[in-house]
Amino acid sequence: MRFAAVLAAPHAAAPPGVDPEAYRDALFEDVYEVIHALDLVRPAVAAPAELADLAESVIWPGTPVVVAATPLDALRGLERLGATEAVVVAPDAPDLPGLILGKLFRALGSRDVAVSPAAGGGLVALAARLPLPSWLPEIAFDDPEALDVLRKAGPVFKSPGWHRLRTPGDVHLLDPGLEGWDNTRALLS
Repeated sequence: MRFAAVLAAPHAAAPPGVDPEAYRDALFEDVYEVIHALDLVRPAVAAPAELADLAESVIWPGTPVVVAATPLDALRGLERLGATEAVVVAPDAPDLPGLILGKLFRALGSRDVAVSPAAGGGLVALAARLPLPSWLPEIAFDDPEALDVLRKAGPVFKSPGWHRLRTPGDVHLLDPGLEGWDNTRALLS
């Protein structure tokens, strides 16, 4: 069974004049909508306990919520739900194409771990076959060395990368002509 989850983060670097919590929530909900639209994949959300209310506020009925603070915690939680393959996505890539996540799942046919790197370092998404391989180290989406750490630990498939909105100026990376990211678009309008 395949699962995809967005991992909530406590903060987002909002552009000037935009409420930081509303911005964080809009980004999170848009990433959730990306994973919810995937075919043959069960959507989920993962969040630290203190963000459980945020997670509950964006989900469709029946969507599981996993208490997790790190990508590996989220993968372990999805495994407890019965996942045999799972991807965890950073919460600040509201315009992420679902095709990238599809490539990660396809890669799990021949690899235990697949990643989508983030422009500027770190990761956009981490995918794994479950149970997790014993060599997989703890990483953070924001660790600029995450891809190198994973590659040194074991065989990792690298899919195309994507951008994340980690600084207030990163909103210029959003393509107004690209469909999706409706909550973020409405907030920034």
